[in-house]
Amino acid sequence: MFSEKNRFLLSGSSPSKLVFCAAFAIAIVGSAPAQSSGRQSAGNSAPKQSTPTTTMSVQVNVVNVLATVRDKHGKIVPNLNQSDFVLTEDGRPQTIHYFTKESDLPLTLGLLVDTSLSQRRVLDQERSASHSFLDQMVREDKDKAFVIHFDKEVELLQDLTGSREKLEEALAALQTPELKRASTTGGSDPDDADQRSGRGQGRHFGGGTLLYDAVYLASDELMKKQQGRKALIVLSDGVDRGSKESLETAIETAQRADTVVYSILFKDDEMNQGQRGFSFPGMGGPMGGGGRGNGRGRGGQQPQESRPDGKKILDRISKETGGRLFEVSKKEPIDQIYSQIEEELRNQYSLGYTPDRTAAEAPGYRKIQLATKEKDLTVQTRAGYYAER
Repeated sequence: MFSEKNRFLLSGSSPSKLVFCAAFAIAIVGSAPAQSSGRQSAGNSAPKQSTPTTTMSVQVNVVNVLATVRDKHGKIVPNLNQSDFVLTEDGRPQTIHYFTKESDLPLTLGLLVDTSLSQRRVLDQERSASHSFLDQMVREDKDKAFVIHFDKEVELLQDLTGSREKLEEALAALQTPELKRASTTGGSDPDDADQRSGRGQGRHFGGGTLLYDAVYLASDELMKKQQGRKALIVLSDGVDRGSKESLETAIETAQRADTVVYSILFKDDEMNQGQRGFSFPGMGGPMGGGGRGNGRGRGGQQPQESRPDGKKILDRISKETGGRLFEVSKKEPIDQIYSQIEEELRNQYSLGYTPDRTAAEAPGYRKIQLATKEKDLTVQTRAGYYAER
């Protein structure tokens, strides 16, 4: 839930359609005003006739694609031209009509920070690195950013702004929720919104990680309304607990909003090790003994759901929207990861094309394949888009 001041419109909300087209109004002006027959006598002049104007609305479907190119060593290649790229849609060759190098154009950034209990030991590092990143990336006269935190609720701490001071205040407000009724069961997941009170009803225990809802709301309520380059930065361990929206819906909404998602996998290994006391299907329980003799299912085990692979989840979100997954480690600290993201965002190519099929001919999802003529180069871009009627 959101604070009254900055809450999103949750009630009755549904993914809004993103129109991947630019509508151009063409005014067709008629012939010159008709001349009156004969001379007009003073005081008896004929009324002026208005110029007939006809307005025709023409839709030109333009798909915009942002891309980052790297060489075989992983270094960014910033000096390519339009003729260096080959683009297909569902395997059909397309003609690139628009091409620019996005090194200095305005940028809209969204920072989504996981403040669930599983992140409480690393939150200070996230806050400090995010402060440096936004301070370097946001140019107050050009760029805008917003800050969202998510745990058992999704809250907009700072709406779109170019003010570094306001963004700093939002980062300072990041904190994990208090565990109102801590579980006494060893090895339980503090972010599991389903435990002890029925599925989807456990948020009052302090748990919950609404990752999918956060991506969905940031894309649908904020990014969808913006123009130009847009990117979300997600700091999380990637494990969702209790979201209303699904992973597929979150990805689709980001794609419809033409938003790239960069994921930073930031997890507390010590806490994760403490959560591995669960038994899994086909295995003995954490106390050993094989679990025989109670007559409940195969091998006497009560089927239990294993903890989701947060890394795979974040990787999927990023790949399908044209971003990248980074994992914080001793070799790659978070401030170094932010530097890489900054370099990418300042060295992108923007390509635009008009599909050879209308939305009516082939509605729905379409795959984009973008490559360079030079085989040793790798292109990072979104996987596709949705053609709307």
